[in-house]
Amino acid sequence: MAVKIRLRRIGAKKAPFYRIVVADSRYPRDGRCIEELGYYDPTKEPTVFKVDAEKANAWIAKGAQPTDTVKALFKKNNI
Repeated sequence: MAVKIRLRRIGAKKAPFYRIVVADSRYPRDGRCIEELGYYDPTKEPTVFKVDAEKANAWIAKGAQPTDTVKALFKKNNI
């Protein structure tokens, strides 16, 4: 089972809002997830990014791979 840390879009049309989730890579983008770690709101100024760093690091230690976008967000916010 390949586990990914990725974004799940829950926002309305032209108003994106994302949750950072841990999910099996075979699940759909907005489908079932294993655990929610936080959220990301790019519509606000400045952008809002809130995540539980301890949980994120624990999942990465277990072998979960963050997607490129999530990896960039983690790097930008020193996680």
